[in-house]
Amino acid sequence: MSNPQLLLLFLSLLLFGDLFHPSSADVGTASQYSPPYTPTACYGSDSSQFPSSNLFGAAGEGVWDNGAACGRQYLVRCISAIVPRTCVQGQTIQIRILDRAQTSTSRPAKANTTVVLSTTAFSAIANSAVPSVNIEFQQV
Repeated sequence: MSNPQLLLLFLSLLLFGDLFHPSSADVGTASQYSPPYTPTACYGSDSSQFPSSNLFGAAGEGVWDNGAACGRQYLVRCISAIVPRTCVQGQTIQIRILDRAQTSTSRPAKANTTVVLSTTAFSAIANSAVPSVNIEFQQV
């Protein structure tokens, strides 16, 4: 390769390299559940477990990790749903895992999702009329 060709290749890589970013987020599904939220599998009936923002959730089996998920925080955003325009575009929330979806007092709107969000958390990222959405999530 000649010097001008190498220079062109190098400049192209610099220019287009910024367009592609590796992602460390996972993709899954989210549903919602409503009160009562206690007792939880993580913290029982302790009312101080709930963040003042009400942005929390229950871990599905793939996230539960034998209870190690308790207290973990995740960034969550809706990426798609069966119903068009369900997701709140550009909205990412941070939730805290407080429960196990499989054993939560209140049952999820749809079973076997990656996470089950409080009604406040779900409605922050999606239209709450749908039973579930596809999400991108990343542990903080």
